[in-house]
Amino acid sequence: MDVLFVMIPLGLLLVAFGIWSFVWSVKHDQFEDLERQGWSILFEDESPAKAVNPATKSEATTESNTP
Repeated sequence: MDVLFVMIPLGLLLVAFGIWSFVWSVKHDQFEDLERQGWSILFEDESPAKAVNPATKSEATTESNTP
């Protein structure tokens, strides 16, 4: 029974912290754009592995310049 004197205030503190953190995140626009992070993975910059190799580029230009 004595554990209730500890658990009830602790539970109330956790609920108060959760409400405070939700209000803080709304005030600081944390929920403003929820889809941007999901879409950003689809439009990443070109990776270094896909960069054009100078030797390959010169071969491609010589083939396209021949009639």
